[in-house]
This record gives sequence, structure tokens and C-alpha cells, in this order.
Amino acid sequence: MSKKILIVEDDHDVVKLLKYNLEKEGFKVNYTTDGSLALAEIRRGEPDLVILDLMLPGLDGLEICRQLRRTEKYSSMPLLMLTARDEEADRVVGLEMGADDYVTKPFSMRELVARVRALLRRREPLGSAKATLQRGSLVIDPSAHNVTLYGRRIELSALEFRLLHHLASHPGMVFSRDQLLDRVWGNDRSVTPRSVDVYVRRVREKIEPAPQTPAYIQTVHGVGYRFAAEPE
Repeated sequence: MSKKILIVEDDHDVVKLLKYNLEKEGFKVNYTTDGSLALAEIRRGEPDLVILDLMLPGLDGLEICRQLRRTEKYSSMPLLMLTARDEEADRVVGLEMGADDYVTKPFSMRELVARVRALLRRREPLGSAKATLQRGSLVIDPSAHNVTLYGRRIELSALEFRLLHHLASHPGMVFSRDQLLDRVWGNDRSVTPRSVDVYVRRVREKIEPAPQTPAYIQTVHGVGYRFAAEPE
């Protein structure tokens, strides 16, 4: 079954380019040019992935991102940020608001399609890693893409889930930022080692009772991160 993609972009030439090339790759594509209509279009069309421009009339891309991540139903929906800005600070803000990846204009269609396919793959179950992990009061079920803490469900995006699952699968082992990029993001990525910090912070805010003094994902200064061998 073809995956559905929603484009939220106010430049009609970019919309035409994206729609033509993504449909040629077998995707079903819809679009809106107004940010204020994006959330309604997402509820109506139930896309598998959203390509979201940063600067939009109505609601901007960051606010759309923020609202989607606060909604349980759409908290794990892949979001690809599309922006003319190329400053690292803008990219980090986009990731902090919940974007899974970003592409800066002008862009290569081949690269963008590769990013889309990579994000959709990351939403799929983690291959043969089906066993449920329990770490203290935290339970991670990869087959259902489900995380609970003290019995309460925690909503994670696809990349947040993969990062948490990878760390929790190797308790006590320290991973550098570059190692996490290789093992969680793989080859299809644009994020930098600094972006790993953003994702770790996002996961901590969701699973840690006190994110400033984490019980689960610990920082090893000068090296990277590890999941506590004996959390709590």
C-alpha cells in the first residue's frame, strides 16, 4: 500500500516539484499552502509523513510541530522540516520542537526522497529485536512501539524510540555521539553530533522523573551517553 505524504509549503513551485517527484516514486501526495490549515488536513488525511516548511502563513512550521508532538495520536508521526534557513541554531530549534530531520533549500530531490524513505523505515518495527525490555519501572515493547513508565504510556517519536531502545538494550555501555548517529540514524541522515544532545534531552523530558538528574540516560562527560546499569 502506498504511503501517504502531506506537503505543507507556501511556495507553489516547490509544491509542484515535490508532488511530481514523490508521486513518481510511488507515494500518495497531498498538500496545503497555509499553515493554519495543516492540522485539519493532517486529521482528515492521516498521512504517514509530513514535509513541513518552516516559514508559513498562518501557523509557522515550528508551532505545527509543537502541536503535533503534544497530540498523542500524532506524537510519533515522522516530520521532515523544509527550510531556506541554513543556520545550525534554526535546525536545532526545529529538532527541539519535534522534527525528525530537516532539508535546507535548495535541495536535491534524490536526497529528499532518500530522507523520506529513511524516516518511514525508522517507523517500522526494529527487525528481529522483538523482546520487551524492562529497566526498573520503564518498559519498552518494540513490537508494539510502546513505552510505559509506572504503567503510564509515554509517547515517543520514531527516532526517540529507536534512541531509547538502543541505549536500554545495552545497559551500562557508553556510546559516543558519533556511535549513536551510526547505530540509530544510520547512513541516511543530516543530523550532527550536537543533534544527538537534542534528542537525548527530548527523551529525558519524557521518561525521567527529574530530567536534570537523570536516573535512566546518564551523561558520561567528554565521552557520550549510557543507560544506567541499574536504574532507580
